[in-house]
Parts: sequence; C-alpha cells; structure tokens
Amino acid sequence: MNDVLITKADGEKELFVSSKLDSSLARSGATPEMRSRVIAHVTRELKSGMTTDEIYKHAFEILRREEHVPVAARYSIKRAVFALGPSGFPFEQFLAEVLRAHGWTARTGAILNGRCASHEVDVLAEKNGRRVGIEAKFHNEAGGKTDIKDTLYVHARYEDLKNSAEESSRVNEGWLVTNTRFTQNAIHYAQCSNLTLLAWDYPSENGLVAMIEEAKVHPLTCLTTLTEGEKRQLLDNKIVLCKSIQSRHLLEEYGIRPARVPEVMEEAQRLCGV
Repeated sequence: MNDVLITKADGEKELFVSSKLDSSLARSGATPEMRSRVIAHVTRELKSGMTTDEIYKHAFEILRREEHVPVAARYSIKRAVFALGPSGFPFEQFLAEVLRAHGWTARTGAILNGRCASHEVDVLAEKNGRRVGIEAKFHNEAGGKTDIKDTLYVHARYEDLKNSAEESSRVNEGWLVTNTRFTQNAIHYAQCSNLTLLAWDYPSENGLVAMIEEAKVHPLTCLTTLTEGEKRQLLDNKIVLCKSIQSRHLLEEYGIRPARVPEVMEEAQRLCGV
C-alpha cells in the first residue's frame, strides 16, 4: 500500500514507511522472517489516518504471541518507560539507575542551595570530577514535547547552583532529560546556552534508548509476563529495573504466584541478563 498517511503521537501526519517499522523490529531482535510477517500484517491492516500507536499494538501482539522471549519486551521499551508514571518519580529513579550503569554515582531528590534560592534536584550525578544537576521531565503520553519554557527554567536553576556560595551545593553543569522529544526552539536555546539535553532519541545515536540498551537497564515495565497490577506493586516499592528481579522470594513477596515465577524469571534473565 503506497502513500498512506499515518498519524504520529503528537498529531502530525507522515507517510507510512515500512523500513522504519523494519528497523524498530530489528532493534528488538526479531528474526528476518518475523519482521516480514509483521510488516505484511500491518500493511494489510493499513488505512489512512491509522495511528503509530495502532501500528505498534499490531506488531507487539504478533511478537508477544509468536516470537521468542524477550523480543516483544525489547520492542515495548518506549511504552514501558511511559508506564513508569504517572507521578514521574519512578522515572527519576530509573534515570538514576541508567546513569549508575554508565559509571555515574547518582541520587534522587537532593536539596542544594544556590546563590539566590534553594532547589530540589531530581537527580544529582557525579563522574570523573563532573557534578551534574538533572531535571527529569516525564510525559505520560508519547505526543508530549518538552519546550523552551522548560529549558529557560532549568538553565536558570543550574546557573544559580553553579554560583552557590556553598561548595557542597555547586554543580558544574545542568541537564534536562525527557522520555519524549524536545521542540526545535528548546534545542536551539539549549545549544546556545550550553544546557545539555537528553531525550528518547536525542542526541542521535546517543539518546536515552541507546543508553538503556547499551547497559541493559530495562525498566521492569517491559516484562510481558507481569500484570499491570504486579508492575505497579513493584514500582511502589522502588523496584524499577527488571535486573532487580533476582530471586523467587522477591517475586513471591510482592504477590506473584509461585507457579508463574519461573516464566517471569526467564523473561527477566533473557532481557536483562539477570
């Protein structure tokens, strides 16, 4: 089917390009045969105005049903990060874990005193003499974008902390991190003001998803063998990574029936190397 316009999460229209779907399936580890099958299925179902979310659901269901574990889980990483919400606090914890996996020390909710005001820093990270204050901007929906208002606010906060009278409160730089995307105005301002931005796929090839996959720090919400209620129970107890699921005892403690524990453990092990 040629020249079919689909609707992105932010409401914009774009032509359906099967190679984009193929690339996302390949990143998840789907076999060439499975990728061809999914693309053929989506193409048959394709109609003008179909949303990217509908396409995702078609592909995910086929992978979950027919592909080997944990391909469907890898394919669902972006949605799994949205599922960390709605408060945004689990996203801050998850971001700290991602940074730790890349060699940073990190803690959440630090209170620092700037030159003019005190600030609660979502994530304070240190590595090789760099001390970074990070604002985590969490969106519950894929269409949400972080705009120039956020970059202006974050830049001002971290300029205040850079000039703190207290050495223990000073940072070398500020970052703004989001689980979706930035507007072009936000990017232009950040580039001009030396504010570091990190989004799902920004910078290109070095965005949040690349960091997750490189270090295998997948959120536990990726796991297809857990129910939504079970995931929420674990998140409420500050367990955010699938690699944290290391024992039968932990799973049973949070209500997973003993008969189901082996399949959860297997998926966690194959996805995250637990």
